[in-house]
Amino acid sequence: MPVIAPMPAARPTAIPAQREGADDTMTAGTTVDHLTETYRAHYRSLLGLAALLLDDTASCEDVVQEAFIRVHSARKRVREPEKTLAYLRQTVVNLSRSALRRRILGLKLLSKPMPDMASAEEGAYDLLERDELIKAMRGLQRRQREVLVLRYFADMTEAQVAETLGISLGSVKAYGSRGIAALRVAMEAPA
Repeated sequence: MPVIAPMPAARPTAIPAQREGADDTMTAGTTVDHLTETYRAHYRSLLGLAALLLDDTASCEDVVQEAFIRVHSARKRVREPEKTLAYLRQTVVNLSRSALRRRILGLKLLSKPMPDMASAEEGAYDLLERDELIKAMRGLQRRQREVLVLRYFADMTEAQVAETLGISLGSVKAYGSRGIAALRVAMEAPA
């Protein structure tokens, strides 16, 4: 199995009495050697932990490797070397959660259908039809045009159109039906 960090350079040996005093000041953090041994001893169990949380082997391996990298980077903050495994387990769990969150977010984004885009030809036809409609609307009587615009473009009810224009409901219906008939004739006529 690969070692996650290079082995530290050899240090000059000290007299045993001096070494004990030096160990007291240097134990502020997990050593690379201890982390390497932890890697060798617990890599597979951490991989199993990740496998319980994630579903594919590649993601599990990535999570465990990332956990060792993060603990290695923060090894000075791990004051008690016997807690290294606990930190690694917690890091594996947290990284697995993050991986699952990213997947869920990705699925949400993928599940939204892309909007249908009209082709350039469809856009050109729409413009032509709109121009023809505007030209045909201009050919209508003023009241017919007002009723159709308020009824179909402003989405008003017939009663609202009648109130707005100050005419009866029957007049709104009559102007509307005559206006639509005139539009059909104008739109079907060759230009």
